[in-house]
Amino acid sequence: MSLALHIRADRLPLNAPFRISRGVKTHAEVVVAELADGSLLGQGECVPYARYDETVVSVTAQLAEAGRRLAAGEDLATVLASLPAGAARNALDCAAWDLEARRGRSVAARLGRAPPDAMPTAVTISLDSPAAMRAAALAVASAPLLKVKLGADDPAARLWAVAEAAPEARLIVDPNEGWTLPILQAMAEPISRLPVMMVEQPLPAGQDQGLEGLEYPVPICADESVHTADDVEQAAGRYQLVNVKLDKAGGLTEALAMVARARDLGLGVLAGCMVSSSLSIAPAMWVGASADAVDLDGPWWLIDDRPGGCRIEAGVLYPPQAGFWGEPGPRP
Repeated sequence: MSLALHIRADRLPLNAPFRISRGVKTHAEVVVAELADGSLLGQGECVPYARYDETVVSVTAQLAEAGRRLAAGEDLATVLASLPAGAARNALDCAAWDLEARRGRSVAARLGRAPPDAMPTAVTISLDSPAAMRAAALAVASAPLLKVKLGADDPAARLWAVAEAAPEARLIVDPNEGWTLPILQAMAEPISRLPVMMVEQPLPAGQDQGLEGLEYPVPICADESVHTADDVEQAAGRYQLVNVKLDKAGGLTEALAMVARARDLGLGVLAGCMVSSSLSIAPAMWVGASADAVDLDGPWWLIDDRPGGCRIEAGVLYPPQAGFWGEPGPRP
């Protein structure tokens, strides 16, 4: 029997605007792939990302073509391998993992690991005025880890505002490719005085040669510069960690390969995500379980998450209800 692939786009409203150096969003735009084998259904979710020339329309078209090939009887592994790393392959890959679990072989059984337990996650402080970022940090000051979105405009003032509002929290500084090398160097002094654990992708991908051999007060983590396991080796000379995101890698399969490659090269791992629902976060938690730090707060931004999904309380991410994703049996 051939597999049937059903595709839908969901527009999930956020509880507050999400601002980074590249722009602002008020909704999470996601695409869901539902892979059916008779009465069994596996689900995966992806976030098309404009930075990588993806849209809901383009990703839906990629998945629709994959669905036509599956309906014609083509092998799932072949169809997956033909998709480029990115959002569409992520949705189909995660749906395939979930379908295999529905057939009776859980993700835990396939990986030979216990299911992920609760884990601390970064809570993101969106880019805004120093006063607004201070207020946002104060509201989540009990969280152990905050990710601070910064741009080129007076980043030190914004970072200090967050640090003063949440003095017990460790910080991830994330300019989203928005800095130059002189800004990065100028920020070394305030960063050295604050509980910053890493700086994430300060320079644009493809323009990060200045990081080669750079001595800096804290580790620097690659995000946009590293998508798949093949990219990790080049990053090793410029970065100390890599941000592994399923939407960049093209699914859980490649994300796990990225983790293994990073470890082989002595690099740390940050488990990351896009702004998304728990259907994206449940598979990403398998990366988070073996990461050095976790940034999986996507559902925290949603007004309404998917029923039975993850929850985040005081900066701790709790797994979804039993059967939500990757396990045999009915969904909650």
